[in-house]
Amino acid sequence: MSTSSRPGCIGSSAMIGTSAAMRRLHRNLRKITQADTVPVLISGENGTGKELAALAIHRHSIRRNGPFVAVNCGALPSGLIQSELFGHEKGAFTGALRRGIGRIEAANGGTIFLDEIGDLSLELQVNLLRFLQEKTIERLGAVTSIPIDTHVIAATHLDLAREVEKQQFREDLFYRLNVLAVTIPPLRERGDDIELLAQHYLRKFAVERKGQVQGFSESALAYMKSYAWPGNVRELVNRVHRAVIMHDQSWISATELGFGPSQAQQPTHMSLQEARQKADKQVIALSLKCTRNNVSAAARQLGITRTTLYRLMEKYEFTPH
Repeated sequence: MSTSSRPGCIGSSAMIGTSAAMRRLHRNLRKITQADTVPVLISGENGTGKELAALAIHRHSIRRNGPFVAVNCGALPSGLIQSELFGHEKGAFTGALRRGIGRIEAANGGTIFLDEIGDLSLELQVNLLRFLQEKTIERLGAVTSIPIDTHVIAATHLDLAREVEKQQFREDLFYRLNVLAVTIPPLRERGDDIELLAQHYLRKFAVERKGQVQGFSESALAYMKSYAWPGNVRELVNRVHRAVIMHDQSWISATELGFGPSQAQQPTHMSLQEARQKADKQVIALSLKCTRNNVSAAARQLGITRTTLYRLMEKYEFTPH
């Protein structure tokens, strides 16, 4: 696994960084790897690298030789999520022609990563809480319990404390998961890490063009440093990759990165929340335009679930044209 050149760093190349925020993150991750039986809750905006942090915890723990099973709770079909997580016995439901091992059981001896935990229905939250309390599961259609030894790491882009207040997330499950809490910093708060990451991915993708790309222009670097990055590292990677493929000159310009006047430094009188909301709207509009208002395709492009995209569109009173 690749790591940053900074001594003691933990994580993959997407977690490279020398900013104060990333140094704190790496310190916290190193501590968490020593507690492989305690649930971890990773919070952060979409595209910050929550799964990479979970994978780093797993790979540096004593469970490193066990399985790492990642589950996107928001992407599982509602009618199958119970079976997907807990498994089923033959004949448990129509079409169950053989026994099926669930994701949690498949992670026995290793780590189960429950991404977008906030998208779980309240009914499934009850079952997950029971598993966390008893360390056992029951397959659908089974009459006996199966003991499971796995490290539970959950992640969400939502404010689960607020979701609890809105009665959209169980309070008891929240406290069960929130034993060790980690927050992945958004890219806009990582200072010089932006250029560091951009240069890293430029070198990686430039191999595809056989050395035809020399670097970023001064204006490109200025735009990257002033941009709000609502899509975080995932958006940066996509922009750099596209620019490397589509560039016409040796030095990648701001235009080739997809920047324009509206994406320059936000006015100083605008709050951070207002700047993020404006950037979110711009990215949603651009994705819907590129996908011809196909919400599913736009959600995939943004790296979020369709449910999350609908929630953002409703939040910002956004209607696709």
